[in-house]
Amino acid sequence: MILLGVNIDHCATLRQARYKQAASTVGRNVEPDPVTLAVLAERAGADGITVHLREDRRHIQERDVWRLRETIATRLNLEMACTPAMTEFALKLKPEYVCLVPENREEVTTEGGLDVAGNRDRVKATIDAMTAAGIKTSLFIDPDTAQIELAAKLGAPFVELHTGAYANAYFDDTARDTEYKRLATGAALAHNCGIRVNAGHGINYVNIEQIRDLPHLHELNIGHSIISRALVTGIDEAVREMKTRMNR
Repeated sequence: MILLGVNIDHCATLRQARYKQAASTVGRNVEPDPVTLAVLAERAGADGITVHLREDRRHIQERDVWRLRETIATRLNLEMACTPAMTEFALKLKPEYVCLVPENREEVTTEGGLDVAGNRDRVKATIDAMTAAGIKTSLFIDPDTAQIELAAKLGAPFVELHTGAYANAYFDDTARDTEYKRLATGAALAHNCGIRVNAGHGINYVNIEQIRDLPHLHELNIGHSIISRALVTGIDEAVREMKTRMNR
């Protein structure tokens, strides 16, 4: 059974488009509420809720994260930059998981995996701090041999393989096959290194038919496609349909 983490960032994106200057993140006329969406996603079968508290606070806000911590019944996965400020925040919040991701202020969403080698000391310090606090750490990385092997050396219990290149190449048969092989090879290597394998970015109701066959896959984190489907069908159907397609 592959687990599903539902990323609710883009529910907050919709709210911020209109209420960025509001005094509160919820209540009165401020909508939609990402915490309400998270609870409904859980009821539909989500195994966890994922949010990315970005440095520029473009969608999820700190109050959203604290409300999630107090409200949801499953697991909270906090995506975060590898910075002292975010480490301090996570240690206060105490989510079940953190996922270390790169951040670029110009990007629409996270593009590309974390350069573990280029940030070795910071990544190691963050993993150690989280481990000491009982928080499991995942590294959002490309399916690159050197990055995966270094993740194992630094003691990361999880990696989340970046599936964006595969998703972008999906309608080019040759490129898609190349990117899928990279993911499958990376997943096998991570497993052999003693790391549990998650994956995410650009996964949707079409490409899930192949992504679900990646070896040793533990969990998928999916946001944009589920939120997009929910606008038409509602979050309950969107989550249930994705979980069904993931585990056929």
